Order: sequence, then C-alpha cells, then structure tokens
Amino acid sequence: MSETSIPRINADTVVKTSATYARDLTERVVWTFLGAAGAVALAGGPADMLHVSFWQGAGTAGLAAAVALVKGIAARAIGQKDSASTAPGV
Repeated sequence: MSETSIPRINADTVVKTSATYARDLTERVVWTFLGAAGAVALAGGPADMLHVSFWQGAGTAGLAAAVALVKGIAARAIGQKDSASTAPGV
C-alpha cells in the first residue's frame, strides 16, 4: 500500500484569512455608509435638491451599507475567499 499525505492546514493562515476578509468587508461597508450619507447631505443641504430628514438620510446611507455588506458576502462565495471584492487578485 502506498501512503498518501494529507496536507496540513495552518490555523494561523485560516485566522489571518478570516481577519483579512472581515477587515476588507468592514472597510467597504463603513466607507459606503459615509459616502452615501455625504451624498444625501450634500444633495439635501446646499443644493436643496432633496428634502430629507436626518433619519431619512441615515436610513438611505444604512441601506447602501447593507447592499455593500450583501455584495461582499456574495463576492466571497464567487471570488477569492479572503477578499470582499469580486475583482480578481484583490
């Protein structure tokens, strides 16, 4: 009988990969929220194009952040496991 070797998985690599993914996804969600909130505030304030309350603007930004969260989770299923991006090599 021939011996087969089972590759060993380094626990540090798994933790580092998960930490990288979580940091990447968190960064994307936070920046999406801030960008959407800034856009709504700009459009609703100085430009007077929208009439939104603070909570409507925060809700809009929160919805955009939720979409970014779902996109990041879906990207992990589609693309590389340690990235929240669908772009190859990220």
